[in-house]
Amino acid sequence: MLNLDVSFLNWDLFNKFILKGLLFSLELTAVAALGGLLFGTVLALMRLSNSRLLKAFSAAYVNGMRSIPLVMVILWFYLLIPVLIGKSIGAEWSAFITFIAFEAAFFCEIMRAGIESVGKGQKMAAQALGMTYAQSMQLIVLPQAFRNMVPVLLTQTIVLFQDTSLVYAIGAYDLLKGFVTAGRIYGRPEEVYLLAAVVYFALCFGLSSFVKQLQRKMSLV
Repeated sequence: MLNLDVSFLNWDLFNKFILKGLLFSLELTAVAALGGLLFGTVLALMRLSNSRLLKAFSAAYVNGMRSIPLVMVILWFYLLIPVLIGKSIGAEWSAFITFIAFEAAFFCEIMRAGIESVGKGQKMAAQALGMTYAQSMQLIVLPQAFRNMVPVLLTQTIVLFQDTSLVYAIGAYDLLKGFVTAGRIYGRPEEVYLLAAVVYFALCFGLSSFVKQLQRKMSLV
């Protein structure tokens, strides 16, 4: 058995090392979710368009991104972009850009399913009222698609929060990095890794429970 010692755990440790990483992980999650959702919605509309070129581009992008591990995308972008542009953009900006680009592929498929879940009759009714394709999407289809996909979108956001720990590979100061730094300074790596697991579990389990409750309430409406 490990000789665990948690006496060093206190508010000062959290304030010095963990809070900074937690705030960055939450910020990265929020920015990547919003950016990925917007970009993913555009990709979904491209996949559902009548243009073969737009369909081919969006399909190639989505299938390509979904076939590559996120950590590889993070490392490729972080290591190759400085070579191409001649300067480094930093670990944090690399994380933001990479996560938005990667998550867009997953949000695309979610939104595509949401758009297709809206009855064709409503789309035809919008056209009969003289609405353009853009107007029917903006006013009729997309609002319903978002509502139908809210639980799935939130679940994907929880997965996104878990994936933020991968930015540790490029040195970004996320929640996991905060725990690792504290463990190195206090010389108790086992304890902080266990604590990190507990914190991630508590946050993700709590959010998952909220999503389940929200899904039950929405099913009753």
